[in-house]
Amino acid sequence: MSAPIPREDRAAAGVLTMLFAVVFFTCIDTSAKWLVLAGLPVIQVVFVRYFGHFVYAMIFYLPKERAEVFVSRAPFKQFLRSLFLFGSTICNFYALQSLPITLTTTIMFAGPIVVTLLAIPILGEKVGIRRIAAVCVGFIGVLVVIQPWGAEFDPAMFFSLAALLIASLYFIMTRMLAGVETNATQQVWSSGFASIALAPFALSAWIWPENGLQWLIMCLIGGFGMMGHSLATLAHRWADASILAPMVYSQIFLAALAGIFVFSTTPTIWTLAGGLIIITSGLYIWRRERQRGHKQTRVAQLPPHSGNL
Repeated sequence: MSAPIPREDRAAAGVLTMLFAVVFFTCIDTSAKWLVLAGLPVIQVVFVRYFGHFVYAMIFYLPKERAEVFVSRAPFKQFLRSLFLFGSTICNFYALQSLPITLTTTIMFAGPIVVTLLAIPILGEKVGIRRIAAVCVGFIGVLVVIQPWGAEFDPAMFFSLAALLIASLYFIMTRMLAGVETNATQQVWSSGFASIALAPFALSAWIWPENGLQWLIMCLIGGFGMMGHSLATLAHRWADASILAPMVYSQIFLAALAGIFVFSTTPTIWTLAGGLIIITSGLYIWRRERQRGHKQTRVAQLPPHSGNL
């Protein structure tokens, strides 16, 4: 069985790689929304996204890894990670059916906030009062975006909130599996599991594409998924998560461009204001994590005290 490749200190390359990953993530959402608006069932689009991902992963990894690509060192955790990933995708695609891509993207930006909260009971991490306060501020930002008190509230936002929670559990499991699984195994498991689970439902609701453009996007969406997640995994091998976290926020600009040029929609003032609050709280949490990491590094590098002093 191939061993996971050790981490390297290549921060600049990691940041650039993560930015490219975010581009592919935006392409996934844009393609999914376009296909659903074209009349294809959501469950079919989710299946095509993962089946295509699986096919591309097999073509890329199987010649080198062979049968070992299917062998997991932590199968139960890998199963949960795969379950959370495709569950969040289903909820997100249903949300995209009714909501602007900028709105769903902004809600998903609360991911670091939810991960911070979930890390306390699941990973046993200790979170100080300042980070708790930042989490509360971020939650206010989510409320500003979804406006549960106003006429702009759409019930489809519940799908987006569910996608946020389930995706956060996916990142918790990814953190648990860091340094345990190879990139190849994680890509094949996550895409293969979703393809098998969704196939009966997708095939029963299947609608054939009506033109070449629909066929093309159906073929590309899986490739976007494989490339995005592969690049994100590679980026986290080259740079600390605390360095890479803010790169995800660049997606708000990419989503806005997709909304304007592909769907002729512009972000509302509430989406922009709530997004600014969420990003500010997320950047504060990122800054605290960086400071904490530097402090732990300095402590670890101090020479041990001698008992003869």
